[in-house]
Amino acid sequence: MPLVSIRYLTLIASAAMFVVSLFFYDHYWLPLLAGALTLLGISDLLQTKHALRRNYPILAHFRYTFESVRPEIRQYFLESDSEATPFSRNQRSIVYQRAKQETDKRPFGTQLDVYEAGYEWINHSIAPAVVTGHDFRIEIGNHPDCPRAQPYSASVFNISAMSFGALSANAILALNGGARRGGFMHDTGEGSISPHHRTNGGDLVWEIGSGYFGCRNPDGTFSEERFVANASAEQVKMIELKMSQGAKPGHGGVLPGPKVTIEIAVTRGVAVGQDCVSPAAHSAFSTPIEMLHFIDRLRTLSGGKPTGFKLAIGHPWEFFGIVKAMLATGITPDFIVVDGSEGGTGAAPLEFTDHVGTPLQEALVLVHNTLVGANLREKIKIGCSGKIITAFDIARLLALGADWCNSARGFMFALGCIQSQSCHTDRCPTGVATQDPQRQRALVVPDKIERVAHFHQNTLKALAELIAAAGLHHPQELRPHHLVRRISPNQVRLASALLPFLEPGQLLDPDQLPKLPPVFALYWPKAQAESFKSLD
Repeated sequence: MPLVSIRYLTLIASAAMFVVSLFFYDHYWLPLLAGALTLLGISDLLQTKHALRRNYPILAHFRYTFESVRPEIRQYFLESDSEATPFSRNQRSIVYQRAKQETDKRPFGTQLDVYEAGYEWINHSIAPAVVTGHDFRIEIGNHPDCPRAQPYSASVFNISAMSFGALSANAILALNGGARRGGFMHDTGEGSISPHHRTNGGDLVWEIGSGYFGCRNPDGTFSEERFVANASAEQVKMIELKMSQGAKPGHGGVLPGPKVTIEIAVTRGVAVGQDCVSPAAHSAFSTPIEMLHFIDRLRTLSGGKPTGFKLAIGHPWEFFGIVKAMLATGITPDFIVVDGSEGGTGAAPLEFTDHVGTPLQEALVLVHNTLVGANLREKIKIGCSGKIITAFDIARLLALGADWCNSARGFMFALGCIQSQSCHTDRCPTGVATQDPQRQRALVVPDKIERVAHFHQNTLKALAELIAAAGLHHPQELRPHHLVRRISPNQVRLASALLPFLEPGQLLDPDQLPKLPPVFALYWPKAQAESFKSLD
């Protein structure tokens, strides 16, 4: 038989089976099956959209079927425990165990290759400290030079920005209830404060993006009146201006009209059934100085609540321009949240997810160093977010300059997320990232409130054990020299020697600039407070 006919063998066999089966009256299902396959094969030959189906009638559908379940096959049968794509089985398991109050201990030794480049550890002390508690907190908005009317005592581990609309109502209810139970903060995401954020009374950080949802006029511009109405709520503890997010910086977004329900429309202040646009840039300001005046305005309108901004680092001179604007105006935010490019989102173009934005380590060190070099670090707290799951993740980032950490996907795992990566399809199998009432019904709020609180509590208990082993009493005592990284099979370096760290005031001394790391020597002189553009 010529090779070309093999491609049609399944169709020919189906047709032959159909003809033969007509004579077997006792097996009425056989002609039905063979006839259906024959019609499918003929349809494949006649259609014009899929070349594979035209060349391999019937057989092509097996490929599509296997391809559709490939992620599940890989996740359940082929994935190694330590392969992070984007989170490893070990990372997911530690969240599930801590959320369910199950044992999180591991037998027989590490599964990691401790001689592989990139492996990191914390140096321990021969005289461990005694740490009696694990409710580690930092004060935001209480610096003597810039005290706020309503400072906030924050946990060092909190829920990162996830909007109602991206997450289900039940997911928001459970996250906020867990935050209330555990005494930590819950970032609203830029979708504003929904009724589900308010029900359980957990502490909120209200994130305001370029769409000004919850504080916008009909034309999409900022509404002072609506801002005050939401910001004055006792439950809102801090105000966060979102400049960009790590997963898709500089992109903006659109919630399609069919997904804009009455509930989402009321929460965001938009029209029902119309596309809800989050622009790539803000309309309330266009320069670093204007941005700081806007932040100061939000702080005043909120009654003196700590106010800051979140950003993903892109062009270094843009952040340097913001810092120069702080020096020029005397206006400082109470906090800055640094979002790494490894951060997650409900949906983003592949190119943005993979190749736009600065990873968290480099972004965090840049922000920390710039504030230190400008003598502003003591006035401004730094939060960070981007693939943070374990106590070691927290300790590592606090050692590199952060004051607290936020986690989004970690708390999604605590809710029951299985990393099906179907967030953008509205078919989330666990009811976390969907607006389908039947699907989100699977997420039982009282149970998940407990899991969210347990994950937070048990992670901080593990953090307490880590810092005690290092001879410390509070995570804020962590420094770069506590962190060690392997750079080759026979070489290791302290993070303090491997990464650049500035001394206080170095950026303010022109004579020091040539001695600084290239990013500062090159871009600090070109940054300007009056524009986000470089002088060149």
